[in-house]
Amino acid sequence: MELAKLETFSTERVGFVRAHTTDGDVGIGQFAPYNADITATVFHRQVADHALGRTIEDIGALADEIVEAEYKYPWSYVCRATGGLDTALWDLRGKRQGEPVVSLLGGEPTSVPVYGSSMRQEIDVDAEAERLARLRDESGFEAFKIRTGDWSSKGDDEDAWPGRTEELVPAVREAVGDDVTLLIDANSSYTPERAIEIGEGILAPNDVAYFEEPCPYWELEWTAEVTDALDDVTVTGGEQDTDLAQWRRMIGMDAVELVQPDVCYIGGLSRTLQVAELAADAGLPCIPHSANRSMVTVFALHLLAAIDNPGPYAEFTIEDDWAGGLLSPELTVEDGEVAVPSGPGWGVEVDPDWFDRAEYGVSELDEATGA
Repeated sequence: MELAKLETFSTERVGFVRAHTTDGDVGIGQFAPYNADITATVFHRQVADHALGRTIEDIGALADEIVEAEYKYPWSYVCRATGGLDTALWDLRGKRQGEPVVSLLGGEPTSVPVYGSSMRQEIDVDAEAERLARLRDESGFEAFKIRTGDWSSKGDDEDAWPGRTEELVPAVREAVGDDVTLLIDANSSYTPERAIEIGEGILAPNDVAYFEEPCPYWELEWTAEVTDALDDVTVTGGEQDTDLAQWRRMIGMDAVELVQPDVCYIGGLSRTLQVAELAADAGLPCIPHSANRSMVTVFALHLLAAIDNPGPYAEFTIEDDWAGGLLSPELTVEDGEVAVPSGPGWGVEVDPDWFDRAEYGVSELDEATGA
């Protein structure tokens, strides 16, 4: 039951890992989207040799060991590559046991409420308001996230669309009605002063529930200042963070009030579970970042249906994104909810034709050992 072969299939946009055991079982996982072909190279150079020959009995320990062993190359790409391995091993374990991952975690494959996540900062205010109202009626969304600010402002709020935030938030609130939960993603746009001004002057009066990443995410003290100042809006963040020590610091200093780790960025499900547990110990809810319809949303659904401190919604993109048709069965919204795939492992399969178009890589046990 040792890991005998690790295959990668990648394009610039997305990549997958197929993990094979010596007794013939196979599991599939996914790298973080974007520059996934680079992640695949890192995987074969810096991750595969640590895993080949190992058993799958303690997946979480293996993910942490790899990140620690590659300490000269911390975080981003090593964590992205490790996440592909870790999620493949969870799939493999579920298939061996004939259970979905959510059941391995102690949960059940139920349906999870989702918020419709807009990915467009440039969209016209009226067009955004109109499409959210339409999606509310068509798919039953009870919550939406919209985007404000300009990430390239680096905290100075030199917005590419002056006055857009002041116009967008009330327009969307009016269009979707008072019963819909509204979330804001600022993508690291604001200084603390500007974030507090927006929170008090625009978000709170329009009953906005969450204010995501109001300040440059690496400036934890700035975010903590906003959190401390805003009484009526919950400050959230963490999608970019991959270092567990940074997570302990973030939670310990009360920088955010809801955590948003990304399973693919942080190094897999195992490390995400550690963040969820840290948050639970601090009394904070968790909503994983899942900004496209690739397997990252599948991972988030399984996790939210199992942990003790789930937030009220999972993130679900409303864009016609590149992952459409990639997975079977496809994830769909019905009455504002998405079903957790109930088949063994992650419960989804990748389109076989996609593999034929992808760049292939392989590391095998005999190559790793020299035998």
